[in-house]
Amino acid sequence: MIRILLAEDETAMRTYLSRALENAGYEVVSVDRGTAAVPLLETQHFDLLLSDIVMPEMDGIELAQRCGEISPATKVMFITGFAAVTLKANREAPQARVLSKPFHLRDLVLEVERVFSDAPFAGNGQPLR
Repeated sequence: MIRILLAEDETAMRTYLSRALENAGYEVVSVDRGTAAVPLLETQHFDLLLSDIVMPEMDGIELAQRCGEISPATKVMFITGFAAVTLKANREAPQARVLSKPFHLRDLVLEVERVFSDAPFAGNGQPLR
């Protein structure tokens, strides 16, 4: 089973995303900040880090960089509601996919599936970088 580490600081969004991914058949471990995700990356195996970009203590980009050092095989996907942050993410973590809020749960599940099939397009038909 594919294991996903979800880092999202908004409680309602974290619960919503966890439930959707679990219903799609993924095992999800969720945390409310990047600093809580790092020890998990150090001690457990995850196939995907799904992270909000804007979070307290450690943003998603820094978390993705730490993930690359700790667990280079773990794929990274960002979720964000900020267009300017998306541009920064594309520059600083070019191998990561970015899904912009708002999105439908089916788009999230499709993007996670694509991460593991290496398909190049988002659920809305837009290329991801």
